[in-house]
Amino acid sequence: MTPRAAGGSASRPNEYADVPEMFRELAGFDPDSPDFQRHRDKIVERCLPLADHIARRFEGRGEPRDDLIQVARVGLVNAVVRFDVETGSDFVSFAVPTIMGEVRRHFRDNSWSVKVPRRLKELHLRLGTATAELSQRLGRAPTATELAAELGMDRGEVVEGLVAGSSYNTLSIDSGGGNEDDDARAIADTLGDMDAGLDRIEDRESLRRCSRRCPSASERC
Repeated sequence: MTPRAAGGSASRPNEYADVPEMFRELAGFDPDSPDFQRHRDKIVERCLPLADHIARRFEGRGEPRDDLIQVARVGLVNAVVRFDVETGSDFVSFAVPTIMGEVRRHFRDNSWSVKVPRRLKELHLRLGTATAELSQRLGRAPTATELAAELGMDRGEVVEGLVAGSSYNTLSIDSGGGNEDDDARAIADTLGDMDAGLDRIEDRESLRRCSRRCPSASERC
């Protein structure tokens, strides 16, 4: 990954020069002890600016800022959990591709391929819930008329929402991220390699504990 893709924070590793020592202190605690968890949370809190900086690089691509920051912070927690200070590698160099990988997966799973009004995005979510409930109740997929009756809306609105839903799919990482600049860099050019093993649900608990002590995403940015 190029220095440009890593972002400004990654180009200033001395900004996090104290982090390796924090990891060495962490190694002195019993992994099952409350002290270990508290100290690891402190490391996450210390490095939140790095995650938030990476998240901000992806604004304007169709995803809410707070969602991007939350996803990037989950990636940070994964990086903190998996980093081994004894390897002698720099934490920032290790964390950036891990965080970027989490953001990359988010875009793969949660992006609209074309610009869709917020009203239709919300309608798409309502239709998804109603479709699941009616399918279970009826034993088959509901018609647009049945969905309209269930939601108390006009059939034409339902059809409009269903059509909009067809645009909810993977955003090509070879596109310019959905903005109007034809010269925009492809998303693929801004992302690090996918980092395996990012599904550890318990790591999200660390983020929740840390978030209770930290400003919200909207307050920090």
